[in-house]
Amino acid sequence: MAALRWTAVVVVFAAVGAACAYGIVRSDRTDVPGLSTRSDGRWDYPALVRPTPPPGAAVPFAADNADGIHYAGLTQLLLPAPRGATPDAKLKLEKDSVVTVDTFLEEYEPTAREKMKQAFTDEGLRQIVGRGWTTPDGTRTRVYLLRFHSSGFVNAFTGCGRDMNLSGVNRVEADPDWSKAKLAQSAPDSNERQLFEEVPPVGDEQIKAGCIQSGDVQAVILQSRKDAVAAVPFHQTVILQNQLLG
Repeated sequence: MAALRWTAVVVVFAAVGAACAYGIVRSDRTDVPGLSTRSDGRWDYPALVRPTPPPGAAVPFAADNADGIHYAGLTQLLLPAPRGATPDAKLKLEKDSVVTVDTFLEEYEPTAREKMKQAFTDEGLRQIVGRGWTTPDGTRTRVYLLRFHSSGFVNAFTGCGRDMNLSGVNRVEADPDWSKAKLAQSAPDSNERQLFEEVPPVGDEQIKAGCIQSGDVQAVILQSRKDAVAAVPFHQTVILQNQLLG
């Protein structure tokens, strides 16, 4: 499987109207508005390789795996931290990057946790893994992957969307830059991606949330930063996690 580096994502072709391409299998440049050079704030992620499923297992969304079951280890599907970032000491991880339900629910308002915890029991949650880091600009990132028994249970998950009750957040709305880019992006995608941002009134930090539904896996990507979260590295992080999920 070919490796990916964000540091080499932009390839400009001489022909008029040629597109800029990056990624493992598809062109998604329009998903990052204004992307041109490294000075736009992109992070330097290490080379990414989509994990190979066990022998005899189909890749997600293949003809014989239409439900998008991910047979690779869940930690293998987790986006690595960019170079220069420091691990998030606040994120409590068990062995093999496993996150307990209670730890994951700390991202949400206390009033929402009991209902969400019961829903996990009723709706086929199998495992949560996570990774967190802080970059030199003060952005704190948490990436969670939740594996369910099937895509139907992922569709029932309500913890990532416009009505998500994140801790300390009054209200989120659709990320306007992402929405514009999505309208311009015609390439098909097996995964459903939604991006949201906290809207005023905002406290000392703004938070943005990326939601990816990919077969039996739900990704929840949270970034927070004093004053405001930068758009480009947020979009970049969501896109790369999306590509690892297939």
